[in-house]
Amino acid sequence: MNSPARPAPEPRSAYARFEPLSTRWMDNDIYGHLNNVVYYSLFDTAVNQYLIGAGALDIHAGTVIGLVVETQCNYFDALAFPQRIEAGLRVAKQGASSVRYEIALFAEGAELCAARGHFVHVYVDRQTRRPVSALPPEFVRALQTLQKD
Repeated sequence: MNSPARPAPEPRSAYARFEPLSTRWMDNDIYGHLNNVVYYSLFDTAVNQYLIGAGALDIHAGTVIGLVVETQCNYFDALAFPQRIEAGLRVAKQGASSVRYEIALFAEGAELCAARGHFVHVYVDRQTRRPVSALPPEFVRALQTLQKD
């Protein structure tokens, strides 16, 4: 039986856009680095920060919201407070109502990521919580920017 290739850190060039993020004092765990759950929070923050800034997501009054249905993360190097982080973003797959975002966390200025993973969001109607039949045009425009050749 062949085992799958071991995940490896990726370079900056693998990502379409970068969002700056800050670590917080409370993010460190007893071992002096970011606790593993913080990486997921940073992934979510980077995606939503981008979507809000691009005018695609209105977290207070928008008719469409994203629900996370799948997450995954691989860790390669420690990050810690106080440290500035740059989140690389790309869209790996876009469906009618779902998007697979791939995110990598880089120490500021680092060439290789310290962690990388993905989120799959299903976009649903805010009221009914049922998947939308198609992503709104502002989402489609924002996602095009995250497409990597």
